[in-house]
Amino acid sequence: MAVTAAMVKELRERTQAGMMDCKKALTETDGDMEKAIEYLKEKGLAKAAKKAGRVAAEGLVKIAFAEDGKTAALVEVNSETDFVSKNQEFVEFVEGLSKLALTAESDDVEAFKAMAFEGKTVAEVLTDKIAKIGENMSVRRIAKVSGEIIASYVHGGGRIGVIIAGAGEATDANKAALTNIAMQVAAMNPQYVSRDEISADELAGIRNVTLESALNDPFTLPKPILNALLDKAVEGVWSEEDIAILAEKRADKKFNFNYLPNFLSEEAKVKLAGLAVADKENIVGNKVFTGLVDGRVSKQLKEICLLDQTYVRAEDGKQTVAQYLGSVDKALALANVVRFEVGEGIEKKEENFAEEVAKQMAQ
Repeated sequence: MAVTAAMVKELRERTQAGMMDCKKALTETDGDMEKAIEYLKEKGLAKAAKKAGRVAAEGLVKIAFAEDGKTAALVEVNSETDFVSKNQEFVEFVEGLSKLALTAESDDVEAFKAMAFEGKTVAEVLTDKIAKIGENMSVRRIAKVSGEIIASYVHGGGRIGVIIAGAGEATDANKAALTNIAMQVAAMNPQYVSRDEISADELAGIRNVTLESALNDPFTLPKPILNALLDKAVEGVWSEEDIAILAEKRADKKFNFNYLPNFLSEEAKVKLAGLAVADKENIVGNKVFTGLVDGRVSKQLKEICLLDQTYVRAEDGKQTVAQYLGSVDKALALANVVRFEVGEGIEKKEENFAEEVAKQMAQ
């Protein structure tokens, strides 16, 4: 019996299995819909498909190295629970995929899932694992890095994995230095390697957010600007009570003005921020304010750019990562940095245990 598109569509809707799996099931059962459903169930494909809707935000990160030590691959495979991520079969599965990733032509996950693995494709083996282990799983991402020096670090039993490729001589000292930096990347999670990676638009965005946040937190503004805003606030903007508090604190020469917000009403604070925003054009033109914004932007860049970060093992507490690398070998440079953290960016479903039990009892 010829298998039509309509038949494939119906089977897919009834089982939620993949389109090609549905077509194969109908072909194998000569178009018998009920037998095709049983076929999918026996193969575990329908069961796996039903689990696909469940959130898989736990899992494992594994790293594999090529024999020459100049290439490494990083793989993240997700599961629903931490318990399964520690299952020996799951661990071995992820280890096998990390080795396979060394031969991948790109970091494209779909292409990777189509690669041959254990006599099938990665996708087919994954489906088998889902059916056997009983949880939804996904091969989320892969990365392959090559360089003159390769270092790695895995934290939390496979929760975070970092690979760093360096340019320079592959000495023991340089390898150790890059391993130290890999540990820093795992802990500090920089968004960029250097400032050069930040586009002009991104930098402008960072500056604009910093500027706006400064205006909306007027008590952190330079004292001359803050005092000018306070003078405006007492001219019919604030309540009499808040005006009286300000007058009292200004008269007290021993009072630390940093604590003024603690004595004012929330309404007064909101109105003061409104005055700052309304006077944005004049404030932005103030060189003192510009210096404040520049300083805050610079501080942010030091936090999000790896080479600008303070090296976590710096004895003086000031040495940057760039300075540390230079102290080991002036020719040592970072060529590529990859960091995977299990489940990052995945929205996890909040479970209510009592509600779950109630549902089970109702069923």
